[in-house]
Amino acid sequence: MECAIISRAGQVLARGKLILQQEDEGTRLNLETRGGKLIQGGYVGEDGDLGAASKILFENCFATWRMTGLTLKVVISS
Repeated sequence: MECAIISRAGQVLARGKLILQQEDEGTRLNLETRGGKLIQGGYVGEDGDLGAASKILFENCFATWRMTGLTLKVVISS
């Protein structure tokens, strides 16, 4: 899925894609930017819930850009 991280002011900070990465501990939700940066999220719940995984992803986005109020815009096309 293509996505963009957008600041509170509307500036696009990064474009990239959400990826699910299989690891020994489970499946992790990550964001890979077009610039090659990998921002790790948390693990997807056994039931497929992305709540905890996305919370950790946004915490790591904050650590990367040092901004609150970020928006993740996802574009799904067929």
